[in-house]
Amino acid sequence: MKDLLSWTLEAIRSDDTMMSWLEERRYEWSPIVGNAIAKILEGQSVIIITDGQNRWFEEYIVRRVNRPGVNRPLLPFFSFDALYPFADTIKNDQDIDLLFDMLSLSYPQGFFFWYIGTADHPKARIALRNDESLLWVMDEEVTNSFTLRSHDELIDIKLLQLFRLFDKTLSAALFAEVDLGG
Repeated sequence: MKDLLSWTLEAIRSDDTMMSWLEERRYEWSPIVGNAIAKILEGQSVIIITDGQNRWFEEYIVRRVNRPGVNRPLLPFFSFDALYPFADTIKNDQDIDLLFDMLSLSYPQGFFFWYIGTADHPKARIALRNDESLLWVMDEEVTNSFTLRSHDELIDIKLLQLFRLFDKTLSAALFAEVDLGG
């Protein structure tokens, strides 16, 4: 079993679809993703939440992670917009508390948010309120997040590459090929 950082470097280098930018950022990537995958292995559910510009990516993840033919168990990934289509009505901390209460009842094994988008989007408040969230934040440095630039002309390709690496890491962790502590 390899440590996560070494395994990540090998996965990036052995995949022709990955670019060198990802290899350079593996030190930022590994602890954040390792922590999220460890929570999934503990039985927590993932609630994917995005800003409007990245809504397509939320749909892509939900459709791709449990696609037919993938050689692993089905995993608890859910679209926030499908769970709570009234997100635009959340205006204050009390509304977020009520939402968290509902989610805690719905996911007794635990849950965390996977947020992809800008830090100033109203939905970001929800994910940023939970210290356990997996954060891919655009245009701003946020503690314990993977930062991207929304105006990068390759942002869509980079998001797809990041998901591809996340998905491979998830499978490797499920089949004990990688040690998430490393």
